[in-house]
Amino acid sequence: MNAAPGISFAGKASIDGAALFAQITLEIPAYQWTCLLGSSGVGKSTVLRLIAGLETYVEFNGDITASDAQPLTDRVAYMAQSDLLFPWLTVTNNVGIGACLRGEKPDTERAAQMIKRVGLSDHANKKPAALSGGQRQRVALARTLMENRPVILLDEPFSALDAKTRAEMQELAAELLADRTVLLVTHDPAEAARLAHSGYVMQPDQLIPMDMPTTLPARSIDDPQTLTTQNALFHFLRTGAQ
Repeated sequence: MNAAPGISFAGKASIDGAALFAQITLEIPAYQWTCLLGSSGVGKSTVLRLIAGLETYVEFNGDITASDAQPLTDRVAYMAQSDLLFPWLTVTNNVGIGACLRGEKPDTERAAQMIKRVGLSDHANKKPAALSGGQRQRVALARTLMENRPVILLDEPFSALDAKTRAEMQELAAELLADRTVLLVTHDPAEAARLAHSGYVMQPDQLIPMDMPTTLPARSIDDPQTLTTQNALFHFLRTGAQ
């Protein structure tokens, strides 16, 4: 894996002439977790898709650059809100699908290890229809981690999980992605407080930086800094006042 670059995102987006979000500047430091919060429809997922180079159906006027001035193409792993699993493939084959699509031989041993880490070894030969929503999301997370890319884009990656499993998967992701550049979109202030080195609340007309804990993620759920940050984020999201 190549070194993880920082990313600079600067621009604005519109749909059929109507503004989706105004001019914003987002700096995503290398080797850190950056978190985007904000209300639904403000453009958070669009930012992820623009960085990933995926279709967005918006008109974007701006620049997205890596700190090493190299293209981001083929250096990004993206996990969407929907699990996007192939219904005719088993869990094992879904986790290793990236290699197959590139014409490579899947690393079945590593896939098995990743499936074990997300707690689905007993379901490795099942197809998505036989899984719960939370299990499907864990398969999608394992597939994203399997890609071993220096830049990881996560869109609500733990939203379908119960509280215990969510905490465990947050800790797993923090462990395995400690040396990556991560951009996380979430609606959960507690999640942002646990995982982010830096955080922003996205609004249609601006991007507002938020104070985050100084300790390393994944932070304890009951850590005083975590709780203070969680409460501050929740208060701001509700009232717009810091």
